[in-house]
Amino acid sequence: MTIVFKDKARLLKRDAFVLYFAYKDHRVAWYAKLFAICVVAYAFSPIDLIPDFIPILGYLDDIILVPLGIWLALKYIPKEVLRDCRAKAQELILSTRAVLTLEPKTSHSWNFFLSLS
Repeated sequence: MTIVFKDKARLLKRDAFVLYFAYKDHRVAWYAKLFAICVVAYAFSPIDLIPDFIPILGYLDDIILVPLGIWLALKYIPKEVLRDCRAKAQELILSTRAVLTLEPKTSHSWNFFLSLS
Protein backbone atom coordinates (compact mmCIF):
# COMPACT_ATOMS: atom_id res chain seq x y z
CA MET A 1 0.00 0.00 0.00
CA THR A 2 2.80 2.43 0.89
CA ILE A 3 4.66 1.58 -2.31
CA VAL A 4 1.59 2.52 -4.38
CA PHE A 5 1.41 5.95 -2.72
CA LYS A 6 5.13 6.54 -3.27
CA ASP A 7 4.77 5.64 -6.95
CA LYS A 8 1.80 7.99 -7.32
CA ALA A 9 3.76 10.78 -5.61
CA ARG A 10 6.68 10.20 -8.00
CA LEU A 11 4.32 10.39 -10.96
CA LEU A 12 2.82 13.65 -9.65
CA LYS A 13 6.30 15.11 -9.31
CA ARG A 14 7.15 14.04 -12.85
CA ASP A 15 3.87 15.44 -14.14
CA ALA A 16 4.62 18.80 -12.51
CA PHE A 17 7.83 18.89 -14.55
CA VAL A 18 5.85 17.79 -17.62
CA LEU A 19 3.51 20.76 -17.16
CA TYR A 20 6.51 23.05 -16.85
CA PHE A 21 8.01 21.77 -20.12
CA ALA A 22 4.61 21.87 -21.84
CA TYR A 23 4.21 25.49 -20.75
CA LYS A 24 7.43 26.29 -22.59
CA ASP A 25 6.44 24.34 -25.75
CA HIS A 26 5.10 26.33 -28.69
CA ARG A 27 2.85 23.45 -29.84
CA VAL A 28 0.59 23.81 -26.78
CA ALA A 29 -2.48 26.02 -27.05
CA TRP A 30 -2.60 29.20 -24.98
CA TYR A 31 -5.57 28.01 -22.88
CA ALA A 32 -3.72 24.79 -21.98
CA LYS A 33 -0.67 26.81 -20.97
CA LEU A 34 -2.82 29.12 -18.86
CA PHE A 35 -4.56 26.23 -17.10
CA ALA A 36 -1.28 24.38 -16.56
CA ILE A 37 0.43 27.37 -14.99
CA CYS A 38 -2.59 27.99 -12.72
CA VAL A 39 -2.50 24.38 -11.52
CA VAL A 40 1.24 24.48 -10.87
CA ALA A 41 0.95 27.87 -9.15
CA TYR A 42 -1.82 26.58 -6.87
CA ALA A 43 0.15 23.43 -6.08
CA PHE A 44 3.18 25.41 -4.93
CA SER A 45 1.39 28.40 -3.43
CA PRO A 46 1.29 28.74 0.35
CA ILE A 47 -2.33 29.94 0.00
CA ASP A 48 -4.96 27.19 0.01
CA LEU A 49 -8.72 27.23 -0.51
CA ILE A 50 -9.02 25.40 2.80
CA PRO A 51 -6.25 26.20 5.33
CA ASP A 52 -4.12 23.20 6.30
CA PHE A 53 -4.63 23.69 10.03
CA ILE A 54 -8.29 22.62 9.73
CA PRO A 55 -8.32 18.89 10.61
CA ILE A 56 -8.84 16.52 7.66
CA LEU A 57 -10.39 19.16 5.36
CA GLY A 58 -7.17 21.18 5.33
CA TYR A 59 -5.26 18.56 3.39
CA LEU A 60 -8.23 17.53 1.29
CA ASP A 61 -7.57 20.18 -1.34
CA ASP A 62 -3.92 19.08 -1.59
CA ILE A 63 -4.92 15.44 -1.92
CA ILE A 64 -7.79 15.90 -4.38
CA LEU A 65 -7.61 19.27 -6.16
CA VAL A 66 -3.93 19.25 -7.11
CA PRO A 67 -3.90 15.75 -8.69
CA LEU A 68 -7.24 16.48 -10.38
CA GLY A 69 -5.89 19.76 -11.76
CA ILE A 70 -2.72 18.07 -13.03
CA TRP A 71 -4.81 15.34 -14.67
CA LEU A 72 -7.06 17.90 -16.39
CA ALA A 73 -4.11 20.02 -17.52
CA LEU A 74 -2.47 16.96 -19.05
CA LYS A 75 -5.69 16.24 -20.98
CA TYR A 76 -5.41 19.63 -22.75
CA ILE A 77 -1.88 18.95 -23.98
CA PRO A 78 -1.39 17.06 -27.30
CA LYS A 79 -0.09 13.48 -27.01
CA GLU A 80 3.12 14.07 -28.98
CA VAL A 81 3.98 17.04 -26.76
CA LEU A 82 3.30 14.94 -23.67
CA ARG A 83 5.61 12.23 -24.95
CA ASP A 84 8.43 14.72 -25.53
CA CYS A 85 7.87 16.51 -22.23
CA ARG A 86 7.75 13.24 -20.26
CA ALA A 87 11.10 12.25 -21.72
CA LYS A 88 12.57 15.65 -20.81
CA ALA A 89 11.09 15.48 -17.31
CA GLN A 90 12.43 12.00 -16.68
CA GLU A 91 15.86 13.05 -17.89
CA LEU A 92 15.79 16.12 -15.65
CA ILE A 93 14.70 14.13 -12.61
CA LEU A 94 17.41 11.53 -13.11
CA SER A 95 20.15 14.09 -13.78
CA THR A 96 19.32 16.41 -10.91
CA ARG A 97 17.80 14.07 -8.35
CA ALA A 98 19.88 15.37 -5.47
CA VAL A 99 19.92 19.01 -6.56
CA LEU A 100 16.42 19.94 -7.69
CA THR A 101 13.32 19.04 -5.73
CA LEU A 102 9.83 20.39 -6.11
CA GLU A 103 8.49 20.41 -2.59
CA PRO A 104 5.10 22.09 -2.27
CA LYS A 105 4.78 25.01 0.11
CA THR A 106 8.49 25.94 0.27
CA SER A 107 10.42 29.01 -0.73
CA HIS A 108 12.27 26.97 -3.36
CA SER A 109 9.04 26.61 -5.31
CA TRP A 110 8.91 30.35 -5.90
CA ASN A 111 12.33 30.16 -7.55
CA PHE A 112 10.77 27.64 -9.93
CA PHE A 113 8.04 30.14 -10.86
CA LEU A 114 10.52 32.94 -11.32
CA SER A 115 12.39 30.78 -13.82
CA LEU A 116 9.21 30.46 -15.92
CA SER A 117 9.36 34.05 -17.04
